[in-house]
Amino acid sequence: MHTIARMYDSYSDASQVVNALEAAGIPHSDISLIANTDAQGRSAATTSTAETPLSTSHLTGGGTNPADPARTDDTNAEAGAKRGATAGTVLGGAAGLLAGIGALAIPGIGPVVAAGWLVAALTGAGVGAAAGGLVGSLTGAGVSNDEAHVYSEGVKRGGTLVTVRTQDADAGRIEALMAERNPVDWQQRRSAYGSDWSQFDGGSTPKGATTTGTTPGTGPVIG
Repeated sequence: MHTIARMYDSYSDASQVVNALEAAGIPHSDISLIANTDAQGRSAATTSTAETPLSTSHLTGGGTNPADPARTDDTNAEAGAKRGATAGTVLGGAAGLLAGIGALAIPGIGPVVAAGWLVAALTGAGVGAAAGGLVGSLTGAGVSNDEAHVYSEGVKRGGTLVTVRTQDADAGRIEALMAERNPVDWQQRRSAYGSDWSQFDGGSTPKGATTTGTTPGTGPVIG
């Protein structure tokens, strides 16, 4: 068994890939999705009818609007994770892998919404905070070191990562399904990060890094 990983600039594309994989009979237990949620609480897990961030203008010390789980005394990361979990629950609906999506924080990346087997590799005994880094979890699952660094940087910058564990016999059809929704060419993306970028280090976005679009999941980003 090996792991196929693909990154998508659009959360919508990634979620449709997950749905297509499930429809093709790939077990939920072999699929995983990790999507960025930025510090302002704008989730990559948006839908076509809900592509704006949750408002924070109403927030007082008690978080009076029940639609927004964040409080004014939350850190940015805490607020983002809470809102990400809420958006993920709405998006997930009643069936499939995405129904179980939830929030956690990955070192060097921050709050994300995630579901599937890779979450178990990321989380330790603690609840809601990743015990290990995404690079290590991906390489431990068989993804090449170079790809793992590019994908980790990509999630940090707003991308969505879909991973599938599969037997060799099924790899071709899984790769074909994942290719239908504009996956990132990781080698081209590595070049797009610029000469100042060598690998994911968990720090701030490197000087000179370029992004396009404004909202993860609603337009292309260089992630």
